[in-house]
Amino acid sequence: MPVLFNCDSINAVSMADGVTRQALITPERVNNDCLLLDRWSFDAGASNEIQVATTDLAWFQLLEGEATLNGSAGQYDLTTSHVVFLPPGFSGTLSTTDAAVVLYAGVPNADRFDPGFAASSLEFRCVDWRAEPALDSEHDARTRIYLVTPTLFGTKAVKGEMIIYPPGTQASNHHHEGAEHFQYIISGNGTALLSEEPHPVRAGDTLYNYEFERHNFINDGDEDLVFVEYFVPAECRTVWVNPDLVCAWLPTGKNIDGGEPSRDIAAHSSAESVNPEGV
Repeated sequence: MPVLFNCDSINAVSMADGVTRQALITPERVNNDCLLLDRWSFDAGASNEIQVATTDLAWFQLLEGEATLNGSAGQYDLTTSHVVFLPPGFSGTLSTTDAAVVLYAGVPNADRFDPGFAASSLEFRCVDWRAEPALDSEHDARTRIYLVTPTLFGTKAVKGEMIIYPPGTQASNHHHEGAEHFQYIISGNGTALLSEEPHPVRAGDTLYNYEFERHNFINDGDEDLVFVEYFVPAECRTVWVNPDLVCAWLPTGKNIDGGEPSRDIAAHSSAESVNPEGV
């Protein structure tokens, strides 16, 4: 059965002066160590050291506020539009002027999920997801924006995307083979159908899905339901309960703000088990 909980139920512990950590996905909570997920909260003027082990991968995005990252890759001023990929061995400091909230994730011992990991020369990457191509679902009103992919970051250990469900939207029932994944609800509320059993979801919820477990979402609220989801490893097979509703993702030719996207992505199916060209 998937694991579902809200960040309000997780105790916050101090990481540094003015910085607290809520450990959302842990081996103890999900009985698996393929990925870790934290929620960091920064007071105004706080900072936190980041060190990624040489065996691991990490990435983060701001959920609220702004921050500055200083490290071996230089200085980056970050907003809620950015996803930052931290390669093995990265070290740096994340600091804020005003209060901020960060979703921080990692894959320990990433060579388990990417045969080429040891030989790869992964680099720091900062992606503005608002400039990335927006893709629309063939059968419903959902929109997808890729956040972490082998094309963007150079590793098959992890893949991630943002999914937007307008009010009244429902996706088709499906499961994944070859990967486990989680969703973190950024905004809105709705219903998650987990093996056809309804569960309410809202902003701040984490939903951890094990391999082979059927799931889909309904936005039965009055605002967009927006979540990020990440898969470990990146390559997996999606199996749809109704084969007639296999989802194809169609390029809009625009970014989420209606402007020119930063790159092109071809139409592709969610049932594809390998990384589609351009993703």
